Amino acid sequence: MARPVTRRVSIFGATGSIGQNTIDLIARDAEAYDVVALTGASNIEQLAADAIRLNADIAVTANEGRLEELRAALAGSGIEAAAGQGALIEAAQRPVDWVMSAIVGAAGLQPGICALEQGATLALANKESLVCAGELILRTAKQNGARLLPVDSEHSAVFQALVGEDMNAVERIIITASGGAFRDWPLDDLANATLDQASSHPNWDMGQRITIDSASMFNKALELIETREYFGVSPAQIEVLVHPESMIHAMVGFRDGALMAHVGPPDMRHAIGYALHWPDRRALPVERLDLAAIGALTFRPPDEKRWPALRLAREVMERRGLAGAVFNAAKETALDGFIAGHLRFPQMAEVVDQVLNSLDPSHIDAQMTLDNVMNADHMARQAATRAIEQTTG
Repeated sequence: MARPVTRRVSIFGATGSIGQNTIDLIARDAEAYDVVALTGASNIEQLAADAIRLNADIAVTANEGRLEELRAALAGSGIEAAAGQGALIEAAQRPVDWVMSAIVGAAGLQPGICALEQGATLALANKESLVCAGELILRTAKQNGARLLPVDSEHSAVFQALVGEDMNAVERIIITASGGAFRDWPLDDLANATLDQASSHPNWDMGQRITIDSASMFNKALELIETREYFGVSPAQIEVLVHPESMIHAMVGFRDGALMAHVGPPDMRHAIGYALHWPDRRALPVERLDLAAIGALTFRPPDEKRWPALRLAREVMERRGLAGAVFNAAKETALDGFIAGHLRFPQMAEVVDQVLNSLDPSHIDAQMTLDNVMNADHMARQAATRAIEQTTG
């Protein structure tokens, strides 16, 4: 039996939860992959260990001040060490077949665009890329013959449900949300929610920032916008359901009344593995569900008083242009404010709402270029910082 052709791959955001799950899958069949670049931020020990384990060509830390530490950790391995945004871009420009884009936040946008410009298949876990610059991302992929594959569990589920289907027959797309840490809290208690409480997810094992975003539903708000950009449906066709069990990740409704649901365990290795092996389905080390043992699956509509981020996302989808970049930057800055103790939990949405209403629409609706996206991002962060200062002042 002939051995499979070795694929050249890079993983951006290798030390986060998505990156680590990607490495887990690749390491199980290491001979099938030639790992070119691994990138991370401050977890130098993990980044170096994984680079050595996978015999990567280069390891890059986004933190320029940690370069010597990374070099020391890689000493004797023959693996190149680099640091900073310029190094991330250079690594993204190295030709590969497949790239995992798992850098958290707007910082993942430019490396993802560089990968698409090389014609690579981009497995997109960085939802902010489509939120901030969906038109630019899709245009870049088309111009360079690159392929974009969703890795968010919800969008992977929609993608799978649409295999062989006609988009013209799609009536609605339903993405589910666990509801996060505070789904059953009394509304009046949210103002006193602590950082530790917001950082504990009932179903998923994720990093702190995305776990807090799940509790506030800002993560789902981003996914609403991402759904609109990726699948080209109207905002009115996208629905959210709170599904505490996190077993059904998304459903697609068709004009004949049928619903196609994607059911699977809350394990990101499924969506990652689907993108890694696409268009094939290969065996994955994930739990096989026992539906009889589970017994029941429950759903309820989201309460926008509890989760105002969903309302804000719908406003962004209607405005389009650079409103997504403004929304995401304000959200990231507000999240920083909550983590630092400057904002209470509900005040994050208040800051984002204020920023969306304060910036000049002529800037928000500017042409979709990388420079304009980054400028909108910068202005929104400044505006959000001022709003936080006014709140705490």
